Amino acid sequence: MLAYYLELALRSLKRSPGLTALMVLAIGFGVAASMTTWSVFRAVSGDPIPWKSSQLFVPQIDAWGPKGHRGGDDNEPQDAMNYTDAMALMRDHRAKRQSAMYQISPSVVPAQAGKHPLNVGGHAVYSEFFPMLDAPFLYGSGWDAQDDAQRAAVVVISSKLNEKLFGAVNSVGKTVNIEGKDYRVVGVLDNWNPQPRFYDVVNTGGFSEQVEDVFIPFERAIAVGIPNDGNTNCSETPKESGFVGLQQSSCIWIAYMAELEDAAAVTAYRQYLDGYARAQQTAGRFTWAPNNKLRDLPAFLDHEQVVPSDTKVSLLVALGLLLVCLVNTVGLLLAKFLRRSGEIGVRRALGAPRKAIYLQFLTEAGVVGLTGGVLGLLLTGVGVASVGMVLPKSISDLARLDLSLLVVTLVVAVLATLLAGLYPTFRASRVQPAWQLKSN
Repeated sequence: MLAYYLELALRSLKRSPGLTALMVLAIGFGVAASMTTWSVFRAVSGDPIPWKSSQLFVPQIDAWGPKGHRGGDDNEPQDAMNYTDAMALMRDHRAKRQSAMYQISPSVVPAQAGKHPLNVGGHAVYSEFFPMLDAPFLYGSGWDAQDDAQRAAVVVISSKLNEKLFGAVNSVGKTVNIEGKDYRVVGVLDNWNPQPRFYDVVNTGGFSEQVEDVFIPFERAIAVGIPNDGNTNCSETPKESGFVGLQQSSCIWIAYMAELEDAAAVTAYRQYLDGYARAQQTAGRFTWAPNNKLRDLPAFLDHEQVVPSDTKVSLLVALGLLLVCLVNTVGLLLAKFLRRSGEIGVRRALGAPRKAIYLQFLTEAGVVGLTGGVLGLLLTGVGVASVGMVLPKSISDLARLDLSLLVVTLVVAVLATLLAGLYPTFRASRVQPAWQLKSN
C-alpha cells in the first residue's frame, strides 16, 4: 500500500512542478540554516570531557573583598587566583588531584644548526594535571611529584612540536632548549587540543586556535622566571614591578582545578575553602567574611559564558527561519491539497476511507520533506564550510559535517514537513464527497 501511495504522491508532485519546487526550497533552506547553526552551537557547547566533568571543580576565593566586585548585586569571587592563595591550596592538597596553572609562551631553540627559534604556547602545571584531565600520551607520560618538588627541568611536548623537532619519532629522554635552558622530554601528547580549553578558560577565553606545545613544572617556571602570558587582573597596583612583584601582589592570574570523586569530597572541600578564608580573615589579610564558590566544570563553563552569545542568537534566528518556512509550507500544502477536492470527493464516493486519504496526502508531504532534506544536506555542507566568514576561525573550525549531522538533517526535514502537512492533510480528509460531486 505504501508503494501505491508513493506512486500517487510522485504523480501529484509532477503535475505541479512550480509549487513542488517552492515547497522543497522552503524546507531545504530552513533546514540548512538551522542545521548549520546547530553544528556550530553543538561544537562550542559540548562537554569537553563528559566522562569526568562532574568530578572536576574550579575553586574560587574572594581575595579582593567588596572593593573588587563589579557593583550592583554581583557578589561573585574572582574566577582566578593570586599566587599566595594558589600555593596555599597546593600545599594543603585537600583534593584527590589538583593543579595550579598559568599560561606561558616561551621560545624553543631547535637543535639543528641554522634553525630559527620557535615561539610556542603552553602552560606551567603540576604533575597531577595530566592524570586529572586524562591527557592522552603518544610516548612516555607526565612527570611525578618529586620532579615538582625538585623543580626538575622536564617537559611534556605536543605531537606537533615533536614532529617539528624530532621528526615524529619517540623523543622521550631527548633534550629541548626552552628559553636558553635544556629540558628533558618525559612525554609526548597524542593530538590533544580540547575545545573549549576547559582547564584554563580564564586565560584562554575558552577557544584557541593555537595548540599547547609545551607543559613544564609550575615550580620550575616560577624559579626560572618564565612570565605569565595569560590575563592578569588587579584590584590595586602591585608594590613591586615585574614577575616577582606579580607573585607578591593580590593580582589574579593563576587558573586552578581540583578533582573530587564524590559528594562527600565536594562537601569537605567546600568546608576547607571556608575554613581557609576564615583563617585569612583572622590573620588580617581578609577584612570580609568568607565568599567562596566551588563549581563543577559544566557549571563553571556556563558561569564563564564560554558559549559565545552570537552563536545562541544565530541558532534562535535560524530556528525562527525554519518556523517561517514551515508556515509557508503549510499554506502551500493546503492550497495544493484543497485544489484536488474533486479527486478526493470521487475517491471518497467510491468507498475510500478517510484514513486512506490521510495516509496518501501525508505520504506526499513526506516525499516533499525527504526531497527538501536532500537539498538541505547540500546547503548545510555549504553553510558549514562558510561559517568562517561570520564567526572567528577558532570557533568556525569546530563545526563539522559528520554522519550524525547528516542523519539529523534528513530526520528534521522529514519530520518538520510531516508536521507541516498535518493540518492540510486533515482538511483534505474532511472533504465531503456529496458537495464535491454536486458542484461538479
